[in-house]
Amino acid sequence: MALEMRDRCERCETAGLPADGPARICSYECTFCVACGEAMGQICPNCGGELVARPRRVAS
Repeated sequence: MALEMRDRCERCETAGLPADGPARICSYECTFCVACGEAMGQICPNCGGELVARPRRVAS
Protein backbone atom coordinates (compact mmCIF):
# COMPACT_ATOMS: atom_id res chain seq x y z
CA MET A 1 0.00 0.00 0.00
CA ALA A 2 1.53 3.29 -1.10
CA LEU A 3 1.36 6.58 0.73
CA GLU A 4 -1.24 8.92 -0.78
CA MET A 5 0.66 12.05 -1.79
CA ARG A 6 -1.94 14.79 -1.48
CA ASP A 7 -1.19 17.99 -3.34
CA ARG A 8 -2.96 20.56 -1.11
CA CYS A 9 -2.78 21.53 2.55
CA GLU A 10 -5.93 20.41 4.39
CA ARG A 11 -5.93 23.53 6.57
CA CYS A 12 -5.21 26.50 4.33
CA GLU A 13 -6.04 24.72 1.04
CA THR A 14 -3.85 27.21 -0.82
CA ALA A 15 -0.40 25.78 -0.30
CA GLY A 16 0.62 23.49 -3.16
CA LEU A 17 2.41 20.37 -1.95
CA PRO A 18 4.45 18.76 -4.73
CA ALA A 19 5.52 15.15 -4.12
CA ASP A 20 9.17 16.24 -3.93
CA GLY A 21 8.46 19.18 -1.58
CA PRO A 22 8.16 19.47 2.21
CA ALA A 23 4.89 18.69 4.00
CA ARG A 24 3.65 17.35 7.35
CA ILE A 25 1.47 14.22 7.80
CA CYS A 26 -0.07 12.21 10.63
CA SER A 27 -0.49 8.41 10.77
CA TYR A 28 -3.84 8.74 8.95
CA GLU A 29 -2.15 10.65 6.09
CA CYS A 30 -3.82 13.98 6.92
CA THR A 31 -1.56 16.39 5.05
CA PHE A 32 -0.55 19.97 5.85
CA CYS A 33 1.99 22.52 4.65
CA VAL A 34 4.95 23.21 6.91
CA ALA A 35 3.59 26.62 7.98
CA CYS A 36 0.22 25.18 9.05
CA GLY A 37 1.94 22.26 10.80
CA GLU A 38 4.01 24.70 12.83
CA ALA A 39 0.96 26.89 13.59
CA MET A 40 -0.86 23.80 14.95
CA GLY A 41 2.10 22.79 17.13
CA GLN A 42 2.72 19.67 14.96
CA ILE A 43 -0.58 18.14 16.21
CA CYS A 44 -3.20 16.92 13.71
CA PRO A 45 -6.53 18.70 14.31
CA ASN A 46 -8.44 15.69 12.89
CA CYS A 47 -7.08 12.85 15.03
CA GLY A 48 -4.82 14.51 17.61
CA GLY A 49 -1.81 12.59 16.30
CA GLU A 50 1.72 13.88 15.79
CA LEU A 51 2.55 15.61 12.52
CA VAL A 52 5.89 14.55 11.06
CA ALA A 53 7.82 15.29 7.89
CA ARG A 54 6.25 13.55 4.89
CA PRO A 55 8.68 11.40 2.90
CA ARG A 56 9.53 12.94 -0.45
CA ARG A 57 9.27 11.26 -3.82
CA VAL A 58 11.77 12.11 -6.49
CA ALA A 59 10.09 13.87 -9.41
CA SER A 60 10.39 11.80 -12.55
